[in-house]
Amino acid sequence: MNTMIYKGYAARIEYSEEDGCFMGHIVGIRDVVGFHGDSVGELCTAFKEAVDDYLESCEKIGQSPNKPYSGKLMLRVPPEVHAAVATAARVSGKSINQWAAEMLSKAAHG
Repeated sequence: MNTMIYKGYAARIEYSEEDGCFMGHIVGIRDVVGFHGDSVGELCTAFKEAVDDYLESCEKIGQSPNKPYSGKLMLRVPPEVHAAVATAARVSGKSINQWAAEMLSKAAHG
């Protein structure tokens, strides 16, 4: 997977053949925060520094940093999908939220 997570912030990682280094950008926030490194170790360090610098910069200027995802997710699905999900959750002894969180986690993490 081409992602990294630190303090709840996630970054998408790519390799730039042209620049000969790894490049990353924090995702899920409105601000643009990027970083790079020549090795995985350098990239990890640069990512952590970028998040820490972002949070410190926001504090210095009195701006609230964009928060990573809140954990609330609103979905609109066809009624027949809703019914099937409710049934699957009930059969597994879970709430729809518990069941959906488990299924989404499995899908997102392979």
